[in-house]
Amino acid sequence: MKKVITLLLIVSVILSAKDYRKNSATISVMNTLVKKYDFERAYLEKLFSNVKVQKSALHAFLPPKKRPRRKETRTKEQIAKAKKNYAKYGPWERYSRHKLSTSRVNKGVAFIKKYQTTFEKVEAEYGVPKEYIAAIIGIESAYGKNVGKYPVFDTLSTLAFEKNRRNKFFKRELIKFIHLSKTENFNPKNVYGSYAGAIGLGQFMPSNYEAYGVDFNGDGKITLQKQQDAIASIANYFKQNGWRTGEPVATRVKYEGMRFKQYKTGYKKTYNRKDLKGIAPYYRWDYKNKVRLIKLNKKKYDELWYGAKNFFVITRYNHSAYYAMSVHQLALLIADKMKEK
Repeated sequence: MKKVITLLLIVSVILSAKDYRKNSATISVMNTLVKKYDFERAYLEKLFSNVKVQKSALHAFLPPKKRPRRKETRTKEQIAKAKKNYAKYGPWERYSRHKLSTSRVNKGVAFIKKYQTTFEKVEAEYGVPKEYIAAIIGIESAYGKNVGKYPVFDTLSTLAFEKNRRNKFFKRELIKFIHLSKTENFNPKNVYGSYAGAIGLGQFMPSNYEAYGVDFNGDGKITLQKQQDAIASIANYFKQNGWRTGEPVATRVKYEGMRFKQYKTGYKKTYNRKDLKGIAPYYRWDYKNKVRLIKLNKKKYDELWYGAKNFFVITRYNHSAYYAMSVHQLALLIADKMKEK
């Protein structure tokens, strides 16, 4: 029976493998790599002659109408229970309840203590507080426990060459990834990451790997699967995107009512505080620059925050106000926990 299962798995892999060498987009990628980065064409043709198509990764980037329906495996009772639980929470509560769990906070504290020397050196050099770096790593990869199981070369090739809504983006990322394999001296077939091709503890896409990656452990290579390099690279990402050392990130504010509709909210829109009527921080907040109004929609009311420039910097990592707020709140929880004796 084991032999039959093994044979079926081998056949499945063979059937999912694809030769992209004659694909026009692949030829374009190879031409760029040969002309711009001095790759040998024979080496590239060997790479692209056997790509394992990552169908589950592709599924995520197909237009909703073209995604094949997944068979429902839950019972009616399980579906009813899920709907009941879903109704207990508002959008922010559903989004944040796992990201801000006690377990994630405790593991964040343990992670900082384990790599305390690195965090201290990085914080001194880049000016980014250690709890914010740890919060990114906690949310992105569960402190390195979940860096992804997808082969990055096969995933980026699939997403670059199989029709989907982001072909151009993934074509550029594939070129960056293959170039990185040369500059950082690794086998592109041996790297695993997310379903979108993100790599390491901080889940950097290849273009960000190249732009912000730091060799902090001094081994001559940028390896974002290694804690020291990942910690420094995230700090560098923040610094290069405008992080202001010593300035706050966000503070909760009060307003009248349960739902907030008075002003436009979101991380893109900025205001002078004096122009915002009927809004005030719960606590003293000595921040003089423009602010953003960040609304967290809960089941029973809207929670409102001022977001500073550093809040906007976090959204450069992931373009979502909810993501940035989860990083901020997790960082605060980690910092508070570290103060406990």
